[in-house]
Amino acid sequence: MFQLPMPLDRDQSLIRIRFTSFAVGTICCPLFGFLFCVVWSLFFNFTETTATHCGVPNYLPSISAAIGGETPQRYVWRIAIGLHSAPRLLVAILYWKYYLGNPCAHHWYRTLCHINFTLTVMENSCLIILTYVSSTENFEVHELAFIFFMVWSLSHMFLTCRLWCMTQKNTVSPEERTSYYWKCRIFIFNLTAFLISVCVYFWHNWYCKPGVYTLFAFLEYLVVLSNMAFHMTAYWDFSNKELIVSSVLEDKRF
Repeated sequence: MFQLPMPLDRDQSLIRIRFTSFAVGTICCPLFGFLFCVVWSLFFNFTETTATHCGVPNYLPSISAAIGGETPQRYVWRIAIGLHSAPRLLVAILYWKYYLGNPCAHHWYRTLCHINFTLTVMENSCLIILTYVSSTENFEVHELAFIFFMVWSLSHMFLTCRLWCMTQKNTVSPEERTSYYWKCRIFIFNLTAFLISVCVYFWHNWYCKPGVYTLFAFLEYLVVLSNMAFHMTAYWDFSNKELIVSSVLEDKRF
């Protein structure tokens, strides 16, 4: 991932973590927070989190209601996103370095690598904002953060698939082929689920049919879970890498 000026002695490593373990641990934070908030809301805050503006029957809480409407869900979700945001930024930097290291003759390639890194940072920033500013506290800010989160997220997924396509001839390992395969399919699934959820959301607001908001909430779940799955493909991209914190040799200063 990063080129080091000298080989590292294993005895000097203070921390040595396989990236596969790091990736699983990072994605488990929002996954646990999401599952906890939804399940807790269904069992202990069902009436409050499934209420709709027009009073029609609804059987699933929306994500905004599940993560920000009640406690302890709000606290658990904020802790989960707080713990996972810094590792996400580290992974974004790793991908940025990784893409820049891939040979590609296209004159826009390096610019697209920089744009893709910016999109990842913006996506993560919007996730933090919509997490810590709940819909009950400031609906306008929460809604705007969610809209931009989806814009940056879908743009990042599309551009990532495009970058992989531009360097596909250089992709030789089975893990990288598997990663590219799932990236493309998860992006299509995420985009499809999001577009359908938007249609269902307006259907609910315009006609207030029973159960429609339940379908919207379920589609929201699919969007969130597929977003996590897309980022989890880093498991294959860096499967043979390690994260190392090491001491510096006494006779070397940097």
